[in-house]
Amino acid sequence: MAQILQEKNSSWSRGDLSADFFKTRINLAIVGFLLVGIFLVAIGAGLFFFKNSGSDGDDIQIISSVEQNAASQEVVVHMDGAVARPGVYKLSSGARINDAIAAAGGLTSEADETRINLAAKVADGQKIYIWAVGQKDGGMVGGTAGVSVSALVNINTASESELDKLPGVGPVTAGKIIASRPYSALEDLKTRKVVSASVFEKIRDLITVY
Repeated sequence: MAQILQEKNSSWSRGDLSADFFKTRINLAIVGFLLVGIFLVAIGAGLFFFKNSGSDGDDIQIISSVEQNAASQEVVVHMDGAVARPGVYKLSSGARINDAIAAAGGLTSEADETRINLAAKVADGQKIYIWAVGQKDGGMVGGTAGVSVSALVNINTASESELDKLPGVGPVTAGKIIASRPYSALEDLKTRKVVSASVFEKIRDLITVY
């Protein structure tokens, strides 16, 4: 009888060991699957962040390209004469005289509308002068009826010979203008004492900083 009980206990011990061994293998398998899952998630997250960081760079380049294209499609003109707000204005490329007049607040009551070609295109760096009724200097100037159009001299980029053509500006003054660049406003010529006040008044309507 004692022998039978001993054999049963031995059998139960072997069964317990087999069960423990089986459970251990299952636990190890579960841990292995969890580690593999964590590894795959880490790789996926790394690829996701790498892809997003790369696309951000592409977006920045695209935005920069768009901004450059927008800047290249602008023209700057100087409106003067019989307009409500004479001054310098930025217009889109391909703008017409009508657009330039609208930007300057429209025509005044003195403007001679019969001598204006509203459909004429403007060009970068132009000075557009709208003549008043009875003004003798009107007519066709630069192909634009009733509008005097002349290219403004950019004091930030003009050569010495171009500056020398301005009234009251000789080679010495032209050299001073070039040496004192850059300028953010026309008045910089006067405030920095690059030119005298009298010379500035002569050339202010003939120059630009854009």
